[in-house]
Amino acid sequence: SYTGKDVPKKGMQCLPLAPAERLPFSIRVLLEAAIRKCDGFYVKQEDVQNILNWEERQNEAEVPFSPARVLLQDFTGIPAMVDLAAMRDAVAKNGVDPTLINPKCPTDLIVDHSLQIDFSKCAIQNAPNPGGGDVQGAGPRSGSARPSPRGPQLGTQCGSRHGSCAKGSCSDTPSGSGRPPAVQIENTPLLCPFHLQPVSEQDTALRNQEIELIRNKERLQFFKWCSKAFKNVSVVPPDIGSVHQVNLEYLSQVVQEGEGFIYPDSVVGTDSHTTMINGLGILGWGVGGIETEAVMLGQPVSLTLPQVVGCKLVGSISTLATSIDIVLCITKHLRQAGIGGKFVEFFGPGMSQLSAADRTTIANMCPEYNATISFFPVDDTTLKHFKQTNFTEERLELLEAYLKAVKLFRSYDDQAEDPQYSEVIEVNLSSIVPYVSGPKRPQDRVPVTCMKEDFLNCLNEKVGFKGFHIPSEKQDTVVPFLHEGTKYTLSHGSVVIAAVISCTNNCNPSVMLTAGHKANAMKPYIRTSLAPGSGMVTHYLNASGVLPYLSKLGFEVIGYGCATCVGNTAPLPQSVVDAIKQGDLVACGVLSGSRHFEGRLCDCVRANYLASPPLVVAYAIAGTIGIDFEKEPLGVGADGTELFLKDLWPSKEELHHVEENNVVASIFRELRSRMQKGSTFWNSMDAPDAVLFPWDPKSTYIRCPPFFNRLSKEVSGLGSIENAHALLFLGDKVTTDHISPAGSIARVSAAAKYLQSKRLTPREFNSYGARRGNDAVMTRGTFASIKLQNRLVGKTGPKTLHIPSGQMMDVFEAAERYQRDGVPLIILAGKEYGSGSSRDWAAKGPYLLGVRAVIAESFAKMHKNHLVSMGIAPLQFLPGQSADSLQLSGKERFSISMLELPCSLTDTSTGKSFSVVALFENKMDVTFYKHGGILKYVAHSMLQ
Repeated sequence: SYTGKDVPKKGMQCLPLAPAERLPFSIRVLLEAAIRKCDGFYVKQEDVQNILNWEERQNEAEVPFSPARVLLQDFTGIPAMVDLAAMRDAVAKNGVDPTLINPKCPTDLIVDHSLQIDFSKCAIQNAPNPGGGDVQGAGPRSGSARPSPRGPQLGTQCGSRHGSCAKGSCSDTPSGSGRPPAVQIENTPLLCPFHLQPVSEQDTALRNQEIELIRNKERLQFFKWCSKAFKNVSVVPPDIGSVHQVNLEYLSQVVQEGEGFIYPDSVVGTDSHTTMINGLGILGWGVGGIETEAVMLGQPVSLTLPQVVGCKLVGSISTLATSIDIVLCITKHLRQAGIGGKFVEFFGPGMSQLSAADRTTIANMCPEYNATISFFPVDDTTLKHFKQTNFTEERLELLEAYLKAVKLFRSYDDQAEDPQYSEVIEVNLSSIVPYVSGPKRPQDRVPVTCMKEDFLNCLNEKVGFKGFHIPSEKQDTVVPFLHEGTKYTLSHGSVVIAAVISCTNNCNPSVMLTAGHKANAMKPYIRTSLAPGSGMVTHYLNASGVLPYLSKLGFEVIGYGCATCVGNTAPLPQSVVDAIKQGDLVACGVLSGSRHFEGRLCDCVRANYLASPPLVVAYAIAGTIGIDFEKEPLGVGADGTELFLKDLWPSKEELHHVEENNVVASIFRELRSRMQKGSTFWNSMDAPDAVLFPWDPKSTYIRCPPFFNRLSKEVSGLGSIENAHALLFLGDKVTTDHISPAGSIARVSAAAKYLQSKRLTPREFNSYGARRGNDAVMTRGTFASIKLQNRLVGKTGPKTLHIPSGQMMDVFEAAERYQRDGVPLIILAGKEYGSGSSRDWAAKGPYLLGVRAVIAESFAKMHKNHLVSMGIAPLQFLPGQSADSLQLSGKERFSISMLELPCSLTDTSTGKSFSVVALFENKMDVTFYKHGGILKYVAHSMLQ
């Protein structure tokens, strides 16, 4: 390391990367972290050399990566924090100071996934549902449970108080409505909900946020305790913004300072959209909850040294093309190139046309084309963006000097600076036209000009990834219905849900401003919502004069956080649902997110399309997907003239003018002030003031997990698994969706029985995501998927055979009975066990069910690592062998010797034996398994 003239800060050091000037920029970040963290144990000199020799070692060498920080959202973050709290209890019982248990890596937790749409413009009269179920008409159980209003109430004359509502009285609430006076939502601009003028926020957002706080109070109190009890933990309370928005606007530093060093900012998070941060030149990606916990506890992330695909951007962008169109085009190119598991790095002359917001939008979608990251090195465009944000001049000088000193700054003046890539893919931006994606998969892109024809083809095609197989004689079905006393009709292609949501697009002012510009009419039965990523979006929409237009269209601000994107959509009007069912219609949802699988938004909405925010608004105005925007009008203007999409779409010059005059440094200063201030509810909320968390035995949200039961200084070692039964006998491609609890809690499930035993009604169940801090709920929800194919019972569903008794029962009930009898369990499976999104409970749940080994033909790598981290042995059949080839019925009783290589497995009832391979990749895997998983490994290390 060196100090001196290149870094304008005395006493700080940076690590030179001069020998690596031909390496891709993302690999240089890995190299710097390896050099700085090289300790001969977690990171060895050999690892540094492997990264330095990337061209020869790519796709072969396994290397460690120690990120600068960890990013958690509340659903996936709460298990990690609960585990740390439980670890404190365990070491305290063994006489160790519990305050020694803290994350070693700085950790930020953002509370944003709990927002559910109980109210919207169409459903403002619907009573809130505190339990998250589907029952309407029930409000909070008592008035005392509602938080007190935050902020001043509006006066009778909003114009006299706030100076911008010209309609007179704001107290003219409809007689007998029972609605409370409009209340200003803290930290948000003002809009009058009765006159739809920019003077106060909508009543809908306030009500959604209040129900969010009521429903999740126990979880929020636990998070607040975490922020006080643990070092290196920062909690961002609800109502501030989505995890990715807060990460982009507030948490990201680009360059970090600590331990006497200046070094690149980098992050791993518990969400696939963590990749958004790569648009600002910050290396980061999403990992599983267990991997995140490992990083928090000081372990590096292990990854195969990736290939890096260079994506060269050339040409000029079309006027109508948004960043969404660009990313869908890039998605197509990169999917066709087969870049799964690789890094993608962007360069080329077209880069200058992409703003920082465009880049983060593109980087956000990289999970959809299976890349690990999509990286945009810091350049002049990035620096200009930082000048508009919270960076001081001194900070910017340090940032620029450091990045240039260590060759992490990208200059496009000299093409000789282009790194060496594994391969190069060229994308011509001139060829990009507006696209939407759907109706079932994000990779199925359709030009907007072809949407009408494509939807008709989908109706004709057989049921599959795109088809719905509607008979030709029923394709013209029109169903009349009444909504609020007015007659409307629905047909195939009718839009019934239109959502501009938080996690992907609202960081980009251009697409949001385009969405709200000029339009002024829409069908009132369409379930519309606007969930900004942060108050900053609301601020510039309001200041630019766009928000009132969006409000008139029904796109009201319903709150901040993930909502429609994660399936938290309020029920459609019953008349709409009845019409859809009556005509067996293929109704449509349009949203500006990145996930839209069939049935995700609503079980009666079969066709769901991803689109840019302005196209979401356009299709909502049209009321149908089946429209040719070039030839057919969206509707009729106030003067009777037909309005086409081209009449509503603003020019880039208009948008740039609005951006320059609204997205300014004051907006980011306001965000920082809001972040530091928090909310009145959060600030006034009681939280325990103790080193150890006082677990409430009555709580159904937070519970001390049993991972550390009977913790002692002794380590069990590899040992053997004796006389185990198969809990499940599964086939190929069992995904983490089959294993891990997610979504709503079925009323007939084992988890529902548990919650009912706690005197909760179905409407109070909430979701598995909200109850991830309660192992009793999550364990009962493990393997609870209705799509689980268990060969022991021969039909789909969360059932299995208790082999000794021959009884069929819930998976949890069978596992519980086996545990009472002291019988260890295994799982038999086929190919690609554990594929899909990584989820921590896909490994934690089986562990708590008593599973000690999974024997499969092959494993998804990440899930295999998670099994090892939980102390479950991933065992693989020998090449060419399978459960079928070995004629296994699943009813055998197995004994497994872990001391031999390959492992010997014997059916103790017949004496038949065969061998399997234990997939432990290194000594660390073996160490974790010996200790019973990484959590126990860390706890044991504290007891030594």
